[in-house]
Amino acid sequence: MERTYTLTISCPDRVGIVAKVSNFLAMYGGWITEANHHSDLQAQRFFMRHEIRADSLPFDLDAFRTAFTPIAREYEMEWDITDSEIKKQVVLMCSKEAHCMVDLLHRWQSGELDCDIPLVISNHEDLRDLVEWHGIRYERVSVTPDNKPEAYARIEQLIDEVNADCVVLARYMQIIPPTLCQKYAHRIINIHHSFLPSFAGAKPYHQAWERGVKLIGATCHYVTEELDAGPIIDQDTVRVNHRHVASDMVRLGRDVEKAVLARGLAWHLQDRVLVYGNKTVVFN
Repeated sequence: MERTYTLTISCPDRVGIVAKVSNFLAMYGGWITEANHHSDLQAQRFFMRHEIRADSLPFDLDAFRTAFTPIAREYEMEWDITDSEIKKQVVLMCSKEAHCMVDLLHRWQSGELDCDIPLVISNHEDLRDLVEWHGIRYERVSVTPDNKPEAYARIEQLIDEVNADCVVLARYMQIIPPTLCQKYAHRIINIHHSFLPSFAGAKPYHQAWERGVKLIGATCHYVTEELDAGPIIDQDTVRVNHRHVASDMVRLGRDVEKAVLARGLAWHLQDRVLVYGNKTVVFN
């Protein structure tokens, strides 16, 4: 794949932002291969994502940051620039269910997910053989009501050891403590087996069956201190009817979960997700 730099910007909306950024890139010969813009009229906020051919610019990322900083200050930008050659480090976390983990490992091994996966953390041993068959380190950290501070201190240490850019909860059935939610804000991705905000918490498919819904779904979102209420990255649904029992909904929902989590992670890795407040702009 062609090496690119990805520039992402979020700032107060005003006239001239696109022209200013485009003129800056053109001044240095920057070749834009993809451009995305969005203006939130209610929030009065502007969002931008540009992919730029790396070989068209005369400098590296450090020099880009130095040259671009005056513009960022002028327009009060929250911004970042990343290099497609520097793979993001992703830590996966799981419990006993394998479907999301299997799907992500397959997509990673086939090159569909452009990242490194140096580590999988679990509170059980069930998926060790699967993960180690892929040549990935597997660490079990048991979490009980009596050892949560120690367990999550160990998990934090493991995440930091591999310099993780992103943590994915691939059906990790434990609640992440507020301290880690804050430390890794907008870097922990969860798949919830419900079309949030409906049926948050435990056993959502059973809740849906009891309610008699005709659509069930899954939600990929960033983890925050409030359970199952973080900024939503992606969602999808599947139709059900009166003939389906709760176990059918679990079976059907697993396929939706896999697809939604994979899309959400891929967009995050490609810097396509910009967060503001408790919402996201996704340039997919």
